[in-house]
Amino acid sequence: MDAPVRIGLAGYGFGGRYFHAPLLASAPACEFLGVVTTSPERRDQVSRELSRPAYASLEELVRAGAEAVAISTPAATHIPLAQQALKLGLAVVCDKPFALDAASARETVQLAERLGVPLTVYQNRRWDSDFLTLQRLVSEGALGTLTRFESRFERFQPEPGPPAAGGGTLLDFGSHLVDQALVLSGPVERVYAELRRRDGADGLDDDVFVALTHRDGAQSHLSGSWRQGAPGPRFRATGTTGTYLVDGVDGQEDLLIAGASPASEGDRWGIEPEYRWGQVLRGDHAEPAPSARGRWDLFYPAFAAAVRGTRTLPVDPWDAVATATVLDAARASATTGEVVRLP
Repeated sequence: MDAPVRIGLAGYGFGGRYFHAPLLASAPACEFLGVVTTSPERRDQVSRELSRPAYASLEELVRAGAEAVAISTPAATHIPLAQQALKLGLAVVCDKPFALDAASARETVQLAERLGVPLTVYQNRRWDSDFLTLQRLVSEGALGTLTRFESRFERFQPEPGPPAAGGGTLLDFGSHLVDQALVLSGPVERVYAELRRRDGADGLDDDVFVALTHRDGAQSHLSGSWRQGAPGPRFRATGTTGTYLVDGVDGQEDLLIAGASPASEGDRWGIEPEYRWGQVLRGDHAEPAPSARGRWDLFYPAFAAAVRGTRTLPVDPWDAVATATVLDAARASATTGEVVRLP
């Protein structure tokens, strides 16, 4: 039961290469076996960059002794690959967006439960420094009762715009934005959304706004854009006694892209410099809000412990069904211009 979980990675595009491979290689509870990919170019990259084998299929990964797989492939392939892996007996980490719609998400979670095979979703932004800081402030009562959560992933990259592999901005950015809102304020009863598409009705959406009304009365205003020339603050979270404001995005992504990892950085990993801290504001009064340490490095050890049966999964897969349900409602609202009510 103490042996590392033998895990492979399916896909070696941007997400697999930068977000999963370094964290898998750094996780002491995991034995990173290699990468499933059929692309000759990717196979060469795996050999050069990881010094690990490339496998042609999930079946070949199983024959190599894998117990689990992390899926980081284009969004449209997530559910077919996750279901195939589960039927092969592999515990699964599926990247976001977990599914293109709530029905297929629900079907896959139910399949995992019937088979008794662990399934979780890679909602790594739950372990962002700024989000952990906000949760701390809320739990300490520093903001009073939270009334409005404004959250953004905005950038100015109109060309080339959102990558097709992510399925568009609502699915790609929205999966993180909605998941954080649900963690923070709980279930949603009303959804309103607006979206714009790059090339008319058939293009990928590159600019979205989603407004959620939670059952507890809090509101979440979520924005995702690839063509915002003046990006707003990452968070503006307002409560009855104060507001938490923070700019910029958690630095763990930049570290991984630069070639750093939890293994190379050790205890420095995820620590935000003081100039990147947010503030708690009450009118003219502002005080620094020291940033919690970002902890993407905790995800795979937690998953391995869940595979071994010593803890719960780091992300309940039913949370991903709830997120997909909200995204379905947002898509419907954007089409009709009406508020969608959830049961």
